[in-house]
Amino acid sequence: MTVFATLVRARETLPVATEIERKFVVLDVPSPAVLGSGVRIRQGYLAEDGDVEVRVRMAGETATLTVKAGSGLVRTEVESVVSQVEAEALWPHTEGRRIDKVRHRVALAHAVAEVDVYGGGLAGVIVAEVEFDSEVASDRFDPPPWFGPEVTGVPGWSNAALARLGRPPDPSG
Repeated sequence: MTVFATLVRARETLPVATEIERKFVVLDVPSPAVLGSGVRIRQGYLAEDGDVEVRVRMAGETATLTVKAGSGLVRTEVESVVSQVEAEALWPHTEGRRIDKVRHRVALAHAVAEVDVYGGGLAGVIVAEVEFDSEVASDRFDPPPWFGPEVTGVPGWSNAALARLGRPPDPSG
């Protein structure tokens, strides 16, 4: 089955969503008690064309194929569940465009931060992403003190760019 045939399997396709997300570099890492155990994620990019990317992700027992389009705060995201066998079959096609990270979910006052601690060539990079129901909620968000510089839409800081190009320049100058 082709990548695009997999994407249109209606019975396993999750709803089409507009993702509203802000991303920050974490400079002051919370304690392990705050971070919790986390889930290891292997993520690889199958294709990129302009601001459209297709990725395969394996997180625990779940595997997904995702198409993201757009850049910055608001993007289109279509995600489809695939089997582990399908994900592993696609994995070799992501050579040179992969990331390995542990994702921690941290409750904040009015949101949840997904804190990604990268491994491999990106070891030492830690980001926090927060998704919102609306742009208004995004605008009202006051990041906690442990969040560092915001890198939403900054070239080099998308997961696809991290997978392809490696560690970006320090955003704090």
